[in-house]
Amino acid sequence: MAESSASGKAGSNKARSKRTHPKKSQQKRSKVSEARQQSLKALKQVFAGQSLSTVQPGTIDKLADSRDRGLANEIVNGVLRWRWQLEFFISRLLAKPLKKKDSDIQLVLLMALYELQECRTPDYAIINEAVELVRKSGRKWAASLVNAVLRRFTRERELLTDSIEGESAKFSHPEWIISRIKNDWPDHWPQILQANNQRPAFWLRVNQRQFDVGRYQSLLSDNGVEFDESAASDIIIEQAIKLTQGVDVRSLPGFDDGAVSVQDAAAQLSTVLLDVGDAGADGQQGQQVLDLCAAPGGKTCHLLEHYPSIRKLVAVEFDAKRMTRVGENLQRLKLLPEDGDGAASEVELVVADARDYERWWSGEPFERILIDAPCSASGVIRRHPDIKSLRRETDIQSLVELQAEILDAAWQMLAVGGVLLYVTCSIFKDENEAQMKRFMSTHGDASVLEITDDMVGMNWGRGCDPGRQLFPGEHAADGFYFCRLTKLA
Repeated sequence: MAESSASGKAGSNKARSKRTHPKKSQQKRSKVSEARQQSLKALKQVFAGQSLSTVQPGTIDKLADSRDRGLANEIVNGVLRWRWQLEFFISRLLAKPLKKKDSDIQLVLLMALYELQECRTPDYAIINEAVELVRKSGRKWAASLVNAVLRRFTRERELLTDSIEGESAKFSHPEWIISRIKNDWPDHWPQILQANNQRPAFWLRVNQRQFDVGRYQSLLSDNGVEFDESAASDIIIEQAIKLTQGVDVRSLPGFDDGAVSVQDAAAQLSTVLLDVGDAGADGQQGQQVLDLCAAPGGKTCHLLEHYPSIRKLVAVEFDAKRMTRVGENLQRLKLLPEDGDGAASEVELVVADARDYERWWSGEPFERILIDAPCSASGVIRRHPDIKSLRRETDIQSLVELQAEILDAAWQMLAVGGVLLYVTCSIFKDENEAQMKRFMSTHGDASVLEITDDMVGMNWGRGCDPGRQLFPGEHAADGFYFCRLTKLA
């Protein structure tokens, strides 16, 4: 889009200049592709308030052909990523805004405009499909409108792009998100907004109980899966591998047998920073670890893979369906005690409210507690662009209050001398640095443990007061905040 590299945009425009219009015989009404029909269905549900991860199984994932799934994913994520810029174009192309009851027409225009900007499909084919999609959705009267608007865009593309005004259209974010990021990070906000519009890296986490990284890399090479051999110098997590492009996880060698998981490099830092020891506070072998807000289980599983000496791990999740996913991941990765591979002597999955700890806690303190706190997810917008459309500014205060309540509950269960790691995938200071300052001001027995570069062998993120912030896109990772605390006697 407008923020793409100049060379990339020039290349795509050059390709368009070579396109020829179809013969009249090619202009006959054609069947609308299943990919575009499912794209429209998915976008309607997201714009109605549902998350893309919720609607995708019943729309995009239903497409039998992998090429159709790829196209639908491209269109849906592209529209959600560039919505505000595309809506700017529509406002310039229409004499007056569409009525709310004609939202289907608006969505078809968004889809087609994104394709005209970013996809290799010939312009005439994109326009024809958009016209047919409008007809199929019961808005036959709008077919000529859609045709005229899209053809005008192809003629005035460069003029419209050059005329973009306002930060919301330029960076394709809602104004409230831009305002918060500018306020929190006045020296870095353009970098963060631009990173949010990039495609996320595809990171794997090798199951250390089954493979070392070198052996699994060889397995990837044998199966024609390309990876970035230089990524290890960017972010030192011994079990992380960055692929050069996304793949169907089911095609990864050994995936079904638990050899590997998909997990962003920043999320993998959580396990390293928790730094689980070999001995408990009571002198027993191994430590007790609590994982709060555990679903879908990526960090739970990583803890068990990385620290075989864990005596007991308790994972707590409020949503029963999401906890089912935790159990499924543990089974796939062969991390439950019955697998007999030296996993934790006990793994307990608790469906409960983390704040209501007196109902489910045994009373035995935990030496390590990980809180993967519910948050705005403002650090993973590039991975989940629907966040821009679904999140509201009014959500932040309620999330901050929830985080504070979870922190207070967790602190009651932490052993003296134990370590609590607070993690969010947010870049908003209210959820991170300010949250921890508030906590420290009311808990005199809490002390901050510095997070240093050498803990993960690299210079990463930036120091906060307290904690450490990683911006989206840095080291090809997502945006995360981390803060380590210990409990004084």
